[in-house]
Amino acid sequence: MADALSRADLGVWLINLDRDTDRRAEMERQLDALTLSYTRFPAIYGKDCAEELLKRADADAYARNMGSPILPGKMGCYASHIAVWEAFLASDHKVALILEDDVVFHDDFLDSLDLGLAASDHWDTLRFNCIRAKLPISQGRVGRYTLNAYAGPFTGNATYLIKKEVAQRILPNLWPQTRAFDHELNRFFRHDFRQFGLEPFSTHVDDGDVSSITGAGFALVKKFKWYRRLPHYRLKAANYFRRAFWLLRKGRIIPRHRPLG
Repeated sequence: MADALSRADLGVWLINLDRDTDRRAEMERQLDALTLSYTRFPAIYGKDCAEELLKRADADAYARNMGSPILPGKMGCYASHIAVWEAFLASDHKVALILEDDVVFHDDFLDSLDLGLAASDHWDTLRFNCIRAKLPISQGRVGRYTLNAYAGPFTGNATYLIKKEVAQRILPNLWPQTRAFDHELNRFFRHDFRQFGLEPFSTHVDDGDVSSITGAGFALVKKFKWYRRLPHYRLKAANYFRRAFWLLRKGRIIPRHRPLG
C-alpha cells in the first residue's frame, strides 16, 4: 500500500480565461477562504486559435462520437486541460486538483478533499462534482462519503484530482481530439484507469447560464438531425457495455460498502 496523499502533496490549478475577470475574482475569494494556494492557468480561447487547434483534432470523428460539430470552445477547453496536465507533470507535486472557474465549493469541500487524498490508494482520478453520474457502484466508504465507480456516463471536469503517474501515462493518448474532454476521460476502459467520484459531491457548477464554450443557454450547440446522430447513439449504448465489462474485469462491478483507509 502506497503512502496516503495529503495537501502537502497537492498542486492546485485554476483554468480561467483572461477576459473572465469576474469569475477569477469569485474563485480567488473562495480559494482564499479555503486557504488553498493555487496557480492560475490562462485558458486557451478556442476562437482565437481555432485553425491551429483543428490541426490537432479529428473533426469527422468528433461529429460521429458527439452527434454535433466540434466547437472552438470545446477545442479550447480540451487543450486547456491538457496544458494544465503538462504543467502538473513539470511540477514537484504528486497530485493535482484541477478547477474550472465556475465552481461553487460547499462547506464540506476541504473535508472531502482531505478524505479523498487519504484514500488515494483506491482511485486514479477523483471527481467532486459532475454533469452526469449514472449507475453508481459503491467501491466503499470514505468517512461519510461513498467512493463510486460509474457504469453509466460520468461527465464534468470542474473539480477533480489526478495523480501524476496517471496523467503521465494517459497524456500521450489524448491527441487528436475526437470528443469533449470529459467524454474522453469517460473512456477509462480504453485508458485503463480508475475514474471515481466522491459522493455526495462537495462542489457544483454555476456559470450563470453563460458559457464561453457553449454560449448563453447552450446557443452555440448545434446538434445534428436524429438520423445523423445514429453513430453517436450506437456509441453511447456500446459504452455502457464497455464500462461495465472493464469494471467486471477489474472486480469492481459488485457494490462494496466497506470502510476505505
